[in-house]
Amino acid sequence: MRPLLAAAVLAAASPTMAQPVANPVATFAGLDKITGRITRFDVYIDETVLFGALELTPRACYDRPANDTLQRSSVFLEVDQRSLDGSADRIFTGWMFADAPALNAVDHAVYDVWLIECKTSTSVPPPDQR
Repeated sequence: MRPLLAAAVLAAASPTMAQPVANPVATFAGLDKITGRITRFDVYIDETVLFGALELTPRACYDRPANDTLQRSSVFLEVDQRSLDGSADRIFTGWMFADAPALNAVDHAVYDVWLIECKTSTSVPPPDQR
């Protein structure tokens, strides 16, 4: 009976990691380094938006509880740069973290983009209602 009690005590004392919660909206901030203007904008998952010459497409946006020691908000993002001839080159694919924007940053000479938060709703209408 004692080994069972010890196992129960150890299980209760070990931290449990909360599962991330998927969200349908990612909020980004973008800096135009030429004008110094910062723009905040919401993007639905799998929607592509244009910020300057960059096309941003978030594929997933996750939140974790505030007491979790891992990154609380993260987004898997694809970024393409549009050229004047209309072609696009992929300049970033990967995870971006709201708590550490410099960890995986979009490397561009004119624009900076970073994740602010993941949200369940926004005042922006969904792409199919525009």
